[in-house]
Amino acid sequence: MDSVQPASTLSAPERARALQPLLERHGAEIDNRRELTPEVVDALIAQDMLRLLLPGSLGGQELPLLDFCEAVEAIAWADASTAWFVNQSNVSSATSAAAMPHEAALATFGSPGVGLAWGARHGGSKAIRVEGGYRLSGTWGFASGGRHSTWMGAHSAVQNPDGTPHMRHGRPDDRSFVFKRTDTRIVDDWFVLGLRGTGSDTYTVEDLFIPDAMAPARDALQERRETGPIYTIGSTLLYASGFCSVTIGVARHMLDTFIDLARGKHSRASINAMSANNAIQREVALLEAKLSAARAYLHAEVRAVYDAAAKGALDIDTRMRLRLATTHGMNEATDVSIAAYRAAGTTAILNSAPFERRFRDAMSASQHLQGMMGHAEMVGRHILGVENKLQHI
Repeated sequence: MDSVQPASTLSAPERARALQPLLERHGAEIDNRRELTPEVVDALIAQDMLRLLLPGSLGGQELPLLDFCEAVEAIAWADASTAWFVNQSNVSSATSAAAMPHEAALATFGSPGVGLAWGARHGGSKAIRVEGGYRLSGTWGFASGGRHSTWMGAHSAVQNPDGTPHMRHGRPDDRSFVFKRTDTRIVDDWFVLGLRGTGSDTYTVEDLFIPDAMAPARDALQERRETGPIYTIGSTLLYASGFCSVTIGVARHMLDTFIDLARGKHSRASINAMSANNAIQREVALLEAKLSAARAYLHAEVRAVYDAAAKGALDIDTRMRLRLATTHGMNEATDVSIAAYRAAGTTAILNSAPFERRFRDAMSASQHLQGMMGHAEMVGRHILGVENKLQHI
């Protein structure tokens, strides 16, 4: 029977590392099921892994961002799908709760195992402003972890009953809506290359009434109730930091596994172990430097942003540096995963070896918006002093 020690006084990264043996045992089954196993979900709840960023006022841990990144990375080392869900659910829950009325946030997120799944728009959506709330219709996809979440969320622009844009804070109103999973129609369409265990299905709501208290503008400073550093940073950079940590965790396991393989494997063309090959020695060293440098850069900028937010001095330059570190880190980690897979030779293609599933996870993670080079271009424009039309960094 699988078991994990109670959370006790361990730090979040320590609790995450304690989950690694369980996650490794369940990794193949998670991949095959296209969702986490019940044992893994129970362990995440027992280790309080779904309230890492939730405000302390709601019973959450309100972790410093660096601790959160280290925890996500440690989970990803063992299973990327689990880490993806942990990041997505934590950021979505925390930033939504921070902009909701306290009582509504407590009722929604106060229990340790609720979870919140979020997805991108698939086509159009409509949120009509009505008395006391909104009537929401639309379809969204990529709801990572939705099969294990009590709550679902969605973004939509708001319009008045006559079809004109609803204005708030001097601009068109765009809000985040939180509703019960049972209020949605879910399509089981998550058939993908990697990150299969996230179960990132498509979901639809039709003319669903959402009360005002469940419709936060989670990145609007005017509506933010919580003032801790995490909630000043905002959802976009929090997602980016966590997803970058997922890719670094996967790459670390890929590289570690290749090093173990090279210590004992012999090439068909040589009687010597791979470890005696000068080219392998050089590649291992350079890959280690590449991954370690990307991780160090991410952590330095995560720390800088968090410290600046804690002092009330978070400016655009500091935010841009973290934006660049996350994009750079995801791409560097992807390169390391590819190199480790290729260097492992035919061993890497075997289902029985630890490369194949993680390679698919790494390739799927690399396609996420947070790793796209458009972010680097935006940072480049900022550095060069070229006009940027910024909405979310």
